[in-house]
Amino acid sequence: MGVLGEAWTWLTTGANWSGENGAAHRLGEHLYVSGVALALACAVALPIALCLGHIGKGGALAVNISNVGRAIPVFAVLALFMVSPLRNAGYAPTIIALVLFAVPPLLTNAYVGMTEIDRSVTEAARGMGMSGGQLFARVELPLAYPMIMTGLRSAAVQVVATATIAAMVGQGGLGRIITAGFNTYNTPQVVAGALLVAVLALLVEVVLVGLDRMLSPLRRRRVA
Repeated sequence: MGVLGEAWTWLTTGANWSGENGAAHRLGEHLYVSGVALALACAVALPIALCLGHIGKGGALAVNISNVGRAIPVFAVLALFMVSPLRNAGYAPTIIALVLFAVPPLLTNAYVGMTEIDRSVTEAARGMGMSGGQLFARVELPLAYPMIMTGLRSAAVQVVATATIAAMVGQGGLGRIITAGFNTYNTPQVVAGALLVAVLALLVEVVLVGLDRMLSPLRRRRVA
């Protein structure tokens, strides 16, 4: 049958989806960790990037600082948290590590989107009497929107794929399916877990692309 066929059999067996260690429960854990981490990263990175892009100061420094996170392995950050007082704080160590991982693409893309806006457009808006708030909401934010969404899609896919590291420290998520397969030398289960993570990442990308297409007409109307 082959490994892929056996992995498909594993995925289509109802018993593998039920119970506390089933794929359905692990999927819920994975979505929870990924969603919370992405929401927190957006709450941290986007206001900073948009504010600095609007005033045109300090953004390069903030981007360079955030990019330090790219050079630090997420698992190394998670391992440090697991020997700290946070080790007994449930998913907190994993979520914090994923937030640090997601901030750079969000912050960088949003800031670049703001700074690449044609200055003649903003000057024309000011000449029409727009206030700083109106300029930001009606001109700068809609024009920076494509780069913001690019950063969001990149961060979301990376977070979903990387959230499997939670299993390395005994926490939940789809990574537990993979590690359980390794521990029992069950290659089809390992492949099935990897396929679930890959499919979930692709679905997240598709959903965000669809959301982007839904919001684009609104953005164009606001610019107009």
